[in-house]
Amino acid sequence: MKYLHWNQENITDFSVDKIETMYENGYVFTRIDKGVMQQTRSLRIVIANFELSSENKRILKKIPDLAIKILTLPLSDYDYSIGKIAKDFYETKFGRGIMSVQKVKEMLTDTEKSNFNLLLNFQDGSRSKNNKSDLGTGFAICYSSPSIIHYSYPFYDLNDCSKDMGLAMMVKAVQYAKNNGFKYLYLGSLQRPTDVYKLQFSGLEWFDGKIWNKDLIEAKKILALK
Repeated sequence: MKYLHWNQENITDFSVDKIETMYENGYVFTRIDKGVMQQTRSLRIVIANFELSSENKRILKKIPDLAIKILTLPLSDYDYSIGKIAKDFYETKFGRGIMSVQKVKEMLTDTEKSNFNLLLNFQDGSRSKNNKSDLGTGFAICYSSPSIIHYSYPFYDLNDCSKDMGLAMMVKAVQYAKNNGFKYLYLGSLQRPTDVYKLQFSGLEWFDGKIWNKDLIEAKKILALK
């Protein structure tokens, strides 16, 4: 799975100001290696302009008992099954070799190699009786600063989750950002036609290579050409 990007920088300054400036210029952290950021057609929600839409509410009603737990990285009690859920998810969705168990472990436990500092852990209470542990059935590996959250690398147990789990997790993450005073929530990039599902939120803008653009019709046209 090739990731759309125009430029790449390897930063060594990990101050909040530097990282937030990079995100403001269309760069996002990657899983390639520590400090590697790529400039892409980044998509973000201006949290002050976000309100739940009727579609957002419909999705939440599909999984009414979905809860979110915030875990700081690195994890001291990493469980192999988290990596297995991620590997199976990305293999099913995008093909073999996209995400390995070892890479997930690295991202969640190794601060010398990982750019990420937050794990969102989602638990569907209505399905908890089916779970062998309290690990949760959905996760999103994120970068967070006082002003931004980069909602990155989401995955969930495809054998134990509702088909609406992915969108419900995303809506819950936006609600968390709104309730906790964040300025932006970044949703990765717009690069494939299937990414159109990300455009259902209010308060959206996308980086077109020069500026943050609010024209979602133009964004949909770009995705349709891919």
